[in-house]
Amino acid sequence: MSQKAGLEYGEVRNYVAGEWTTPSNEGIPVDNPATGEAIAHVGFSTPEDVDAAVEAGQDAFETWRQRPVEERIQPLFELKQLLEEHQNELAELLVDEEGKTFAEAKGELRRGIENVEVATGIPSLMQAGHVENAAPGIDETAVRQPLGVFAAVTPFNFPGMIPMWFLPYAVATGNAFILKPSEQDPLVPQRMIELAEEAGFPEGVVQLVNGGVDTVNAILDHEGIEGVSFVGSTPVAETIYERAAASGKRVQAQGGAKNHVIVTESADLEFAANKTVGSALACSGQRCLANDVVAVEESVYEEFVDLAVERADQQVVGYGNDEGTTVGPLISAEHEQQVRNDIETAISEGAELVYDGRDLEVDGYDGNFLGPCVFRDLTADMVIAQKEIFGPVVGLMPVSDLDEALAVMNASDYGNAASLFTSSGAEAKRFRHDAEAGNLAVNAGTAAPMAFFHFGGEKGSFFGDLHAQSEDVVRFYTDETVYIERWPDA
Repeated sequence: MSQKAGLEYGEVRNYVAGEWTTPSNEGIPVDNPATGEAIAHVGFSTPEDVDAAVEAGQDAFETWRQRPVEERIQPLFELKQLLEEHQNELAELLVDEEGKTFAEAKGELRRGIENVEVATGIPSLMQAGHVENAAPGIDETAVRQPLGVFAAVTPFNFPGMIPMWFLPYAVATGNAFILKPSEQDPLVPQRMIELAEEAGFPEGVVQLVNGGVDTVNAILDHEGIEGVSFVGSTPVAETIYERAAASGKRVQAQGGAKNHVIVTESADLEFAANKTVGSALACSGQRCLANDVVAVEESVYEEFVDLAVERADQQVVGYGNDEGTTVGPLISAEHEQQVRNDIETAISEGAELVYDGRDLEVDGYDGNFLGPCVFRDLTADMVIAQKEIFGPVVGLMPVSDLDEALAVMNASDYGNAASLFTSSGAEAKRFRHDAEAGNLAVNAGTAAPMAFFHFGGEKGSFFGDLHAQSEDVVRFYTDETVYIERWPDA
């Protein structure tokens, strides 16, 4: 990576066949969301650039797949150590290009490192089973085998974590892997691939191609790529799923979300308000686990509204590396304007804006800042109750009871995550059985699975069969062959 000079990180590069090269096509500047200033430039890869990466990956795969599994995981142990040693450096870089607070950036990187840790257990995770005497005189054994070259197209909001949902497992299972990060913040992915190179992966096993839509299409259509992982908005996820599947690829496509929190009258309201508002505003609301619709039982609704406003007022909006900042800027001026438009739509539909952060200014910075916004009296038919806003916006909705709250939540087109705040075991059991979402939490603001569980998603939040993380992604990166043995003389 280019040495930092002022706020300049230089030209973002590809990593193909063990060489660092500049993408062939002109690209876009990489802006610091807090200042609006360009801090780097990323070029866009052509189909020929993708071809080169796939060819190198295929060549590497033929040798890499034959390596003993114990050898394949050794670079992962080294990568884990390097990521930990450079965690502060990576976090500062992430703040500069994405806008998170330093604490959020370190937390994101920690979750990525957890996936590297889990992937070092591939010798166990790849075990598929054996049955003696499955039939008279016959033993049967299932064996998981790698398939070839895989690619991942990852989003702007977690450039340090989401690539690690895929890369460690792909290579540990014996495949070659190509990362196409978001063109909006490619610096952290570049630095992580530099560390992967230092960790000792052979040429072609781990590669990086930068680019935009044309680069993604080249990946989706390439006959030499066995499967594609994607995380992003639902419309794009569905398109990628259809296009990649049509070309015979395995696909896992994580889409958008509209997550709900349910607060019953038995809940600890102060605790629920703190966790709920914290979840909605974390990472400036730019995450698929943000719980931004809060359905509150009418008997405690007014008290909860006051608590939510109080929590919003306690937030400090600013540059993520400045001490005390709790909410950073949005990724771009265009995205900030879209969130502001969604706020105006909510007002026009009759939701009451009881905490308005739109006029906030951050001294010394001219970036994409938007303060927390809290709405009350949402109804299920409002756009703000249905659309993924992806900003620091919380909407409160009164409901008569748990039944109504579940009905509102389950009517959503999305099924990513949901949380319940309660002191009732019966309510928790009802929520667990009836809530239609892939990640559920009770008395926790964010339903974020650890790396040894898969990352769930239902309805419009996920397209595919096998999810990211843990055993699901191991199945995605391997095919199971069944060996049937009979020895007549035995």
